[in-house]
Amino acid sequence: MFDDLPPDLDRLRTLRVWHALWVQRIDAKIAALQRRQTEEESGRRRRPRPPEWIVELGIGADRSPVQVHAGDCHMAGRRRRAVSRDEARRLLATGLEGCTHCRPGARLHIIELSTRRSQIAVRRVRTGRRSRRATDDRLAGRPAGSEAAAGP
Repeated sequence: MFDDLPPDLDRLRTLRVWHALWVQRIDAKIAALQRRQTEEESGRRRRPRPPEWIVELGIGADRSPVQVHAGDCHMAGRRRRAVSRDEARRLLATGLEGCTHCRPGARLHIIELSTRRSQIAVRRVRTGRRSRRATDDRLAGRPAGSEAAAGP
């Protein structure tokens, strides 16, 4: 056995007090870490599930929807709200843009939406910029090239 301890009683008692204080500090640290771990575990269990679908909202007083995203999409902005699957489908069907990264139209199995948008994109590429009349028709809610828009 190693006998590297001091030979006198006073120094041995001092060492005993010193080590008892260190054991208390170590026990307190262990208890704090155990408390933290149980809090983190209970927080993980109580955390609400992320929404399945979200809508990114615009800026301004009306905060109208801008894009539909999957709930786990990293491209969604900070202004958003959770929506149901049916509402996400309805918003996409009414013409709201879907995110190009998470592709909600494909995830929701809306096939005609993706083909319709690609046809619109091809048409825009072929014609270049929109004409002034087409833009005016769109803003007025008339179909492009309508008789009422022809004017003088």
